[in-house]
Amino acid sequence: MAVTSLTATTPEQTATAGEELGRTLGPGDVVALYGELGTGKTCFVQGLVRGLGVTTQATSPTFVLVNEYRGRLPVHHVDAYRTGGLAELMDLGLLDLIGGDGVTLLEWADRAEPLLPSRAVRVRIEGLGDEPRAVTIEDPRGLA
Repeated sequence: MAVTSLTATTPEQTATAGEELGRTLGPGDVVALYGELGTGKTCFVQGLVRGLGVTTQATSPTFVLVNEYRGRLPVHHVDAYRTGGLAELMDLGLLDLIGGDGVTLLEWADRAEPLLPSRAVRVRIEGLGDEPRAVTIEDPRGLA
């Protein structure tokens, strides 16, 4: 497993880290994002989808739960923050997305941990407000 740790002092640096990861993703890949509210998970995702060739701006799917984007692969951006548990995530079709031909991005992945495949790339972001962000990428594919 490859582990990359970096410090991002600006939102653009956080997005750039996501963009670099996005360039390495392929069909069936899952990116699980962990971090408190306001740490920059969506900022990371905005860069990640750019790396996947998406030309529209990614937005947080907190209220719709799933956003879909078209890039070089289908991208499914799921936010588990407002979900009621594993059953609701399964009802949303999370397992179908994970097993599909696109890339699945899951914010608040701790709420869906039992559903995640062992090959999921895990991104942990720490830091709030004006603090620098500590970004750790754990990549079982060995590419981080």
